[in-house]
Amino acid sequence: MTKEQELMRYLHKKVFDPILDSPDAPSNIKSGVNLTIARMSRLSAEKMVQYFWSALATDNAIKFSKKMKAEGLTRFEDVMEEFRDKFNDEWLRA
Repeated sequence: MTKEQELMRYLHKKVFDPILDSPDAPSNIKSGVNLTIARMSRLSAEKMVQYFWSALATDNAIKFSKKMKAEGLTRFEDVMEEFRDKFNDEWLRA
């Protein structure tokens, strides 16, 4: 498995799939998740990690995260510590 596949598998399990599989998640949030998946899927592992961290800080991402939180959905913020520990510089260099 490539690093990109490992990273996306993790995000699918922890964030993306619970939202996409939820019958209660609003369609605009599902569309945003699908857009994020499409964008990240075109990136290298290093760029995926950068994308994750920038998604915590940009204005659009913050607004989207607030919508997700209001719906009770898992967000990047909710897996941030585990993500940081797992997909660190040492992992990228290995």
